[in-house]
Amino acid sequence: MHLREGERILKVFHHHITPFVGQVLIAIVSTLPFYLLLFALQGSVSGLAYFISHIIVFLIFALMISYMTLVFWLDRLVVTNMRVIYINWKTLTIREEAEAFWEEIQDIHTKEKGVFSYFKFLDYGMIAIQTAATFGRIEFDYAPDPEGIRQFIFHVRNQ
Repeated sequence: MHLREGERILKVFHHHITPFVGQVLIAIVSTLPFYLLLFALQGSVSGLAYFISHIIVFLIFALMISYMTLVFWLDRLVVTNMRVIYINWKTLTIREEAEAFWEEIQDIHTKEKGVFSYFKFLDYGMIAIQTAATFGRIEFDYAPDPEGIRQFIFHVRNQ
């Protein structure tokens, strides 16, 4: 992302933490069978091999969590005084970038989790910015307080 001349960042929005915690819990549950297999094979291998196998499983798990964390937290929605920029990291090597200038924005839609959005730790959803440009739409999933982001964008746009 390169800022243009006279452009300044007003606010940066990252994904909400709650969906990430759910993904980490799924990763933890997915490593449990490996630890159970190691526990079942404990008597048939030496103590050193048992210890090393635990270290290997833990390192693979730590690398997996680190990768998930990087990809999750590198995604962001940047609001500047000229445009809205969405940076979406598919993987650590593949990044998509979409932008919408204030003049191109036609409509902004939000989706939240209904009653759950009244609780701050569950107040996340999707914000979709519809534009007149060729790519047409920016969709930012797991946005914290999507309605607040929408109001912020309208406030900045109308200034």
